[in-house]
Amino acid sequence: MTLPHASQFARKLNLFDATMIVISGIIGSGIFINPYIVAGTVKTPFLILAVWVAGGLIALLGAFVFAELSTVMPRVGGQYAFFREAFHPLIAFLHGWALLFIIQSGATAGVAMAFAKYLKPLLNLPDSWVTPLAIAILLGLAAFHALGIKPGAMVINVITFGKTLAIAALIIGAFILTKSSGITFQPMTPPDLAGFGLLSAFFAALVPTMFSYGGWQNLNFVAEEVKDPLRNLPRAIMIGVLAVIAVYVGANFAYVHVLGAEALAATETPAADVARRLFGDIGAKAISFLIVISTFGFMNLALLSAPRVYYAMGADGVFFRFLGKLSPRFQVPTAAILLQGGLAAAFAVSNRYDELVRYAVFADWIFFALAGVALMVFRRTLPDAPRPQPVPLYPLVPILFILIGLGIVINTFITDWNNARMGALIIAFGVPVFFLWQRFMAKKS
Repeated sequence: MTLPHASQFARKLNLFDATMIVISGIIGSGIFINPYIVAGTVKTPFLILAVWVAGGLIALLGAFVFAELSTVMPRVGGQYAFFREAFHPLIAFLHGWALLFIIQSGATAGVAMAFAKYLKPLLNLPDSWVTPLAIAILLGLAAFHALGIKPGAMVINVITFGKTLAIAALIIGAFILTKSSGITFQPMTPPDLAGFGLLSAFFAALVPTMFSYGGWQNLNFVAEEVKDPLRNLPRAIMIGVLAVIAVYVGANFAYVHVLGAEALAATETPAADVARRLFGDIGAKAISFLIVISTFGFMNLALLSAPRVYYAMGADGVFFRFLGKLSPRFQVPTAAILLQGGLAAAFAVSNRYDELVRYAVFADWIFFALAGVALMVFRRTLPDAPRPQPVPLYPLVPILFILIGLGIVINTFITDWNNARMGALIIAFGVPVFFLWQRFMAKKS
């Protein structure tokens, strides 16, 4: 199998850099905000924690799938490259199209809004500054990443290591300093939820949970910039996801332990509320500052990684050619980075964090499920490809990952029809765009 273009990227990322990219791509705003959405959906401590444990197990399945894919197809663009080789250039294009107009732009805009909303009280800014601040940080970070990958990776390393330690300190403090008598798991399910309603609520709660856990795929986007990729890509994915699972499950145990299910569902700032109970107003401000730093780190990574997909699309000739060019000085896809920053800034104008989260998760899981299918295709078409980290219990793990992804997507149509319909229409609109673009390029040549 040959590459459609020769790699011009510089391999500057080591194992630590790669692991920090995985962790930073997952830990953004979700663990600080989304637990209240989960608590309001499933209501009881048992189900709240069950959702986060289930989300961690799903993330682990995804890590297994992407760890194998990373060595079978260590190409720039990650899922875009997987789909191009496993299926058809149309499927690869639709992933890049959805990434640009739904997934990455929506998620990055949502996190930028969280960043601005938590920074506002720290700086005593008026409410009217929230959206302009979100737009400014997105555009500023896009310009910063046009200077090369290593400066951005260094920022990711520092922020990710620091925020992970801070969350761990909050978890430990919650159990050492609180006077709570502990978590009560009765009743296990709320009286108003049973049968299909309970199952639907559980899947609905998985949407904000999987937004929080999502991000392990970011490393695959920059696969051609990682040193010794066959060794470092799968190791970084597995180490990063396992670390995040421990942090997320521990954090939610702490939230429920200190606040209880009802109070958790009633607050949009669970981490700050826990810190306030433990350390007073100083603790709440410290957590707010941590959230600002964490969301900044996520945006930093989002504007570093996803533009590599648009670069691959441009280099393949299925999208604007100028996106498929690297800066000769900094060896990064400058035009693609600036496009992502500009579009995410446009999304931020909506000023709706929760809608942006649901909007991004719906489309993301369509292509996560397809990644599981791609793995099974490569097992047949590329049986001799390197697999230093093969998926265990094959084919059970990818099949289960595919079914879970389909369940999340189908349930979104049931519980969030407007966002699901809009996302599906945008993806479908990419089909005629792809064929019209091919016809245009054929006439041009």
